[in-house]
Amino acid sequence: MNKNITFIAGPCVIESMEMLEQVAAELVRLNSAYGLDIIFKASFDKANRTSIHSYRGPGMEQGIKMLADIKDKYGLKILTDIHESYQAQPVSEVADVLQIPAFLCRQTDLLVAAAKTGKTVNIKKAQFLSGDDMQYPVQKVRESGNDNVWLTERGNIYGYNNLAVDFRNLVDMRKYADTVIMDCTHSVQRPGAAGGKTGGNREFIPAMAMAAKAFGANGYFFEVHPDPEKALSDGPNMLYLKDFESVVKNLID
Repeated sequence: MNKNITFIAGPCVIESMEMLEQVAAELVRLNSAYGLDIIFKASFDKANRTSIHSYRGPGMEQGIKMLADIKDKYGLKILTDIHESYQAQPVSEVADVLQIPAFLCRQTDLLVAAAKTGKTVNIKKAQFLSGDDMQYPVQKVRESGNDNVWLTERGNIYGYNNLAVDFRNLVDMRKYADTVIMDCTHSVQRPGAAGGKTGGNREFIPAMAMAAKAFGANGYFFEVHPDPEKALSDGPNMLYLKDFESVVKNLID
């Protein structure tokens, strides 16, 4: 069993129940084949889309119900992100892991509300912070009574419409959290670079994952989709679902 590695995978945003089930079925197959416990990820609301006209998702009420159906039917753990403090408690009734988006990782009220649910809190490192800066969001969660906190690297702003990954951040964040995750798909984003949408370079995803492994990451985050070219959010930096298995195999070898 590969229980020492945390895998998180799923579509960027909830598009339809059919698509969620297609991804979930593949994750169940991989869990069985490789002795994994991949956590299913999907967002019920993408509150930070580039354009006001971009698809955001079905919203909290419907989205939680859809994620609960996936959990019940497929037996997968669930991770989803929250953007407002009031969302923490109702979302925690379904989600095993509450994710704090990178842009919001310093929002004290959001971190405290997530911590008080008792669920694992995965904090994504902001694009404008260093690995050492993440000790303070961790402190907010722990001093609110919750020691179940993860940190996730997703790159830093590098000029306009681009990100760069300083893999030393993974080493630094291991000082503050036992589980440090590499977001292998958002780290290849080109923010706002696709005419009111976020672009990306998915061809670099496997290399990002292997580099993170070399720097001591013990978790990996992938957005996957059956057909990223038709995805309603983050398509250019999502991995084809059919290609996910080969990436996983390289990481657990």
